[in-house]
Amino acid sequence: MTVERPAWDDYFMQITDLVATRSTCLRRKVGAVLVREKRILATGYNGAPQGLAHCLDIGCLRRDEGVPSGQRHEICRAIHAEQNVIIQAARYGIPIVGSILYCTTEPCVICTKMLINAGVERIYFREGYPDELSGRMLAEAGIKAIKVVTL
Repeated sequence: MTVERPAWDDYFMQITDLVATRSTCLRRKVGAVLVREKRILATGYNGAPQGLAHCLDIGCLRRDEGVPSGQRHEICRAIHAEQNVIIQAARYGIPIVGSILYCTTEPCVICTKMLINAGVERIYFREGYPDELSGRMLAEAGIKAIKVVTL
């Protein structure tokens, strides 16, 4: 009997779904995985900074104020999954230059700027995000952002 193995990109995208289950955001569960040479370097999900109350526990200011997705990031308690994956790699001394990001959601412009400066070479994502500047900046930086569909 032959067992079907997922392609590498599908495999890493499936892992982002598991990582996203740790999210404490009430609006969107996001998971991110940084990979180089088919090896996971770090993972991240969106949630409040370490040691602070989570939105799951105290509510969501953005939701309560009716702030649309992709706007007013500064009033969100959460750190985005893409930011957390970079922070986790830095915290443990893991170089990420030349890595690939797999993420459940397309990065916002703030995360995009960080990913560009961190040396991420390619981005795979499943769900779009309402931030046109992000895509333009990635294109200008020569970083391919590829929307994928997994089984």
